Amino acid sequence: MIEPQVDAVFAALADPTRRRLLDQISEHGPLTATELASGYPISRQAVVKHLSALAGAGLLAGERQGRDVRYRVVVGGLDDAAAWLRDVGQRWDRRLDALQRHLGG
Repeated sequence: MIEPQVDAVFAALADPTRRRLLDQISEHGPLTATELASGYPISRQAVVKHLSALAGAGLLAGERQGRDVRYRVVVGGLDDAAAWLRDVGQRWDRRLDALQRHLGG
């Protein structure tokens, strides 16, 4: 069974803009929505909504600094989703190995 947190991570990462934002923040450190918005063809408010979705999935954390909120990547935010992917991959590997043995290969 998939944990609700894993579902939230995959739902957040399903959007290419959110993946780009997460990648940009992970590469360039804590950033504000204003700093991020200049690189996207969407409004600052739309960027804030994307950042909120990533934060809601446990992938980002926001810290208020004056009037701005700086977003940073949450270490371990992808751990549960990565573990789920590993488990699924291992199950498929076992099935494919069994099929190969069955076929005499």
